[in-house]
Amino acid sequence: MTDRSFDPARGRWIPWVFVGMMLLVVGVNAVLITSAVRSFTGTTTGRAYDRGRAYNHILAEAERQAALGWQARVALAEGALSVAVADREGAPVGGLLTGLLLRPLDGRTVPLEFAGAGPGQWVAAALPPAAGQWEARLSLRDAAGRHLDIRQRVIAP
Repeated sequence: MTDRSFDPARGRWIPWVFVGMMLLVVGVNAVLITSAVRSFTGTTTGRAYDRGRAYNHILAEAERQAALGWQARVALAEGALSVAVADREGAPVGGLLTGLLLRPLDGRTVPLEFAGAGPGQWVAAALPPAAGQWEARLSLRDAAGRHLDIRQRVIAP
């Protein structure tokens, strides 16, 4: 028979495995917490409760704009933002176009001054100061006073 007497040196490494695993968990959590704190911009929605209560107005505005049947195409290329708007039948929609580029990450804005580039088409010089995702926030108002709010994400090189 073999002697299975207690040998204290035999299992000394087992507690160190538990300590090592806990240190690994603490290290990973520290990296994730640091990353979360450094990347948070602090941007929140102002008056979130009031905006939530008024959400039916937002839905009504979306229905009104959908009833217009206007479709907008927005493109950012070679330092210019081009916009084309057509109605339900494909005819160009004219009017006054205003707007800006907004960087969702940090809230920076780039104002845009549009010039007509043809019926239902506009172009504006757009040189965002940083590469990445930007949101074009535009408003088109025609001669009859009808308006279309355009929100579209574009990628700056």
